[in-house]
Amino acid sequence: MPEGPTLHRLARVHQRNFAGAPVRVSSPQGKFASGAALVDGHVLTKAQAWGKHLLHYYDSGLVVHVHLGLYGAFSESSVPMGPPVGQVRMRMVGDAFGTDLRGPTACEVVSKQELAAIADRLGPDPLRRNADPERAFARLHKSRKSIGALLMDQSVIAGVGNVYRAELLFRHQVSPARPGTEISRELWDEMWVDLVAMMKVALRRGKMFTVAKEHDHGEGSYAKDRPRTYVYRRAGSLCRVCSTPVAHSVLEGRNLFWCPGCQQD
Repeated sequence: MPEGPTLHRLARVHQRNFAGAPVRVSSPQGKFASGAALVDGHVLTKAQAWGKHLLHYYDSGLVVHVHLGLYGAFSESSVPMGPPVGQVRMRMVGDAFGTDLRGPTACEVVSKQELAAIADRLGPDPLRRNADPERAFARLHKSRKSIGALLMDQSVIAGVGNVYRAELLFRHQVSPARPGTEISRELWDEMWVDLVAMMKVALRRGKMFTVAKEHDHGEGSYAKDRPRTYVYRRAGSLCRVCSTPVAHSVLEGRNLFWCPGCQQD
């Protein structure tokens, strides 16, 4: 599932390609036809992201809310665009560029009041200027749930997925089983600053970079053209720091990776 920086990069692309002018919006697949009709021909005033949510603001006051989920993806192209290929939920066409959205978990038109309700359910996004790490700390520090579970809870912190969870905990030598109540304010402040820095690198470069240069050796990346990771998708491989085999389990339906040597309880 795409993590926060991917959505912020998409927002930047859509802001650059569509904002400030009318946009033709349609739903070749048909599932978003009624929503598309509400914003078709209106001026896109702003594109933003909040965690894993993409938001398109229109001059009518309506907002298109997109959550890519596991399978959603946008494809960008210049105009004129060719016939839709596959199940295109939403097509946006501007003066010079167009984009097709396929396979999202959510693609809906919401009012500003409905958007506020969505925002109230989300924790702070490390890539948003007004993000408040205190709000995240207040939620996690009062919970006995594991930090591994809490980091994936979008009501605690928005935009963190499997990769950042695994890599952030490793970089701070924190066991994913440690309860939230045992995360000190000092440790959380350090983790937050590190998370913001990692996400900003991904936002700028388009790829996640989590491994320090002195540890960037040995086994290659977990997927073609992907940077190396410390523990994510490295189950059974030797830790880059202590040579302990990386462990794997499933926590609340999601894969969890950690080093038992570096991240002791």
